[in-house]
Amino acid sequence: MITKLLRKVFRRDKPAAGPVAPPGPAVIAVEQHGVVREKITPGARHVCDKLQAAGFKAYVVGGAVRDLIAGLEPKDFDVATDATPEQVVQQFRRARMIGRRFRIVHVMQGRETIEVSTFRASNDAETDEHGRILRDNVFGSQAEDASRRDFTVNALYYDPGTQTILDYHHGVADLQQKTLRMIGEPRRRYREDPIRMLRAVRLGTKLGLTLDSEARAPIREMAELLENVPPARLFDEMLKLLTCGDAWRCVRYLREEGLHHGLLPLLDVILEQPLGERFVMLALERTDRRVREGKTISPGFLFATLLWHEVLANWEARRARDEASIPALLEAMNEVLDMQAEKLAISKRIASDIREIWVLQARFDMRSGKRPYRLLEQPRFRAGLDFLELRAESGEVQAELADWWRDFADADGPGRESMLIADSAPKKRRRRRRKAGSEQDEAPAAVAEPESGLPSA
Repeated sequence: MITKLLRKVFRRDKPAAGPVAPPGPAVIAVEQHGVVREKITPGARHVCDKLQAAGFKAYVVGGAVRDLIAGLEPKDFDVATDATPEQVVQQFRRARMIGRRFRIVHVMQGRETIEVSTFRASNDAETDEHGRILRDNVFGSQAEDASRRDFTVNALYYDPGTQTILDYHHGVADLQQKTLRMIGEPRRRYREDPIRMLRAVRLGTKLGLTLDSEARAPIREMAELLENVPPARLFDEMLKLLTCGDAWRCVRYLREEGLHHGLLPLLDVILEQPLGERFVMLALERTDRRVREGKTISPGFLFATLLWHEVLANWEARRARDEASIPALLEAMNEVLDMQAEKLAISKRIASDIREIWVLQARFDMRSGKRPYRLLEQPRFRAGLDFLELRAESGEVQAELADWWRDFADADGPGRESMLIADSAPKKRRRRRRKAGSEQDEAPAAVAEPESGLPSA
């Protein structure tokens, strides 16, 4: 009895099982992934080298690594480190801390701006009632940082010093197998950041990846979460999607998944109209071609094309009520842009570009007198003419109108003069007046220029 009691008191129990440590990353050599140090920009290499020399971990991370493996040229290079934002700022002369939702550091290296973020913890982030992350400034380990990233292909860490990639979630294998897979439970990850649904569309289309069935299944029923996303973030992601080089396929995918209602509610209506669908298709194909050729893209022109047919329908309805053409167009423009402002935070500069392109469409009918010359001097004339040519190509206006303006813009002085179309409107003449006992000659009055909303030349 005593022996049993002693054994019970002094026995050595096995320790309780603690949390299972996450497995270490796969270390992939350059011979397997093919990304050599020289493919990383000098600025990103310098940031990694300097942080590592100071005793910190530092890696090129995310989209740049993903794109290089896929054979694409990254637009920018981000760095992830175990140094806090304050420690990063101390290491570089030209660095500044930004952001409240995610505190990061921008390090300026020549003309490059490298975004440097500290490894984040995988939980303890502040969320709203829908589960969307509001602030995430709890720092953690590299393994935790990898687990909180959205897709496996984005959780890749490249070390320029050793030319190796640390892969925690088999992202390299997914890239090779053309699969886009979510890290963690998709529903929870979409609630944390609904923008991930749009990112899935963009990355899948851009990289030719098939979205994993588990990640795809909840999208349609969770699309309404996009209404909870700040308009500025929504606009930024839409701009990335539309300038990724495969915008038309992205737009079709948005419709298939029911995501367009939270972004461009007018787009579905437009694409149901034969002329509207052709116009948008031509605009997006032209944008994709410019991206592939390495040419610049105008966000103002792009959004002007996407929203034009709703403006056009509104404008025509007003003119049918006998409203004057230019004022009717201005009212239609304001109504459509105000409706979109509830969803997308289109900046004032871009909205100004959109308005100028649209107003020019009404003024292209004016091909007599001095008005065509004034139109040539407008800052957005070339963009407006490109827009007119899109309208002609889609069958919305006569091709002769676009051809006339292209020829007029390219002609010399005498050539332009010979192209002017006689003004059919009656000309007012001033009454003859006697001044100081003499009769003045009759003189034609200047033709009134309609209000256009554009700055005068």
